[in-house]
Amino acid sequence: MRQKENLREAYGKELLKCAKENNKIIALDADLCGSTKSIYIEKKIPERFFEMGIAEQNMTSTAAGLALVGKIPFVHSFAVFAVGQAYNQIRQGIALPKLNVKIIGSSCGLSDFGDGATHQSVEDISIMRAIPNMVVIVPVDAIETRKVVRAVIKYNGPVYIRINRNDLTNVTNEEDPFEIGKISKVAEGSDITIFACGIMVSQALEARKTLLKMGISTRVVNVSTIKPLDVENVKKFAKDVKGVITAEENNILGGLGGAITEVLSEELIKIKKVGINDEFGQSANCYDDLINYYGLTPENIVNAARELVS
Repeated sequence: MRQKENLREAYGKELLKCAKENNKIIALDADLCGSTKSIYIEKKIPERFFEMGIAEQNMTSTAAGLALVGKIPFVHSFAVFAVGQAYNQIRQGIALPKLNVKIIGSSCGLSDFGDGATHQSVEDISIMRAIPNMVVIVPVDAIETRKVVRAVIKYNGPVYIRINRNDLTNVTNEEDPFEIGKISKVAEGSDITIFACGIMVSQALEARKTLLKMGISTRVVNVSTIKPLDVENVKKFAKDVKGVITAEENNILGGLGGAITEVLSEELIKIKKVGINDEFGQSANCYDDLINYYGLTPENIVNAARELVS
């Protein structure tokens, strides 16, 4: 049984380690540091932490200024606010001049299950992917999250990182390399390829077990970098199968499914998308209730695969 870890905890602790090694790293937060886990820097290196209040636009513009004087600012809020509240500041002040700002969208997707649609970001991948110069990363587990933190510090330019709120099963290994712009195969198969990101990688692996019992061999690919997309390997993993499934905790419009479809549109391959079907989230008693309600399940992936091979 693989270990479960909290991605926010893994992120916050790794950022603190990196900040102790690199005095250019600055953390800014919009009154949510206890949740986003930038609180670790606030407690240990308070001179490099800025509490900006519920003012995401100001926080983002301040981060742009810090980047202009050589700092590496990490901007924190819930994903829906980090992206939605500060869109114009991100677009005009960070992406356009290609400034070295890292935007952390915490409690992404449906993972803030209790607060409902206003706090759930089901479109942030689509929005950030559409902004020129923006790198978009969705870590699959805590192990990969720690590697992502170090990778984006080395990368000079704007990055959006989408962090799940909950404990997720580790599907990668410590020795697995992470490189911005590269996808990785986590399970082999010959009939179907599932391109997945975030929590949906685990769901795809569960679906694979069911499909194997049905005689359907399924490859699972972790697409943790949505942009820039690893076009060469997307084509490689899609060309030798009967069909492709995309699985994401995001609107099926413009996210991972859109990115994969754009690449494969010239290949005339059948594609099924498993994701949030162009609708908002809602409040629930627990995360699993929403995952099931919106069809982000192994069963839905199984059904998509059966349709493709039939």
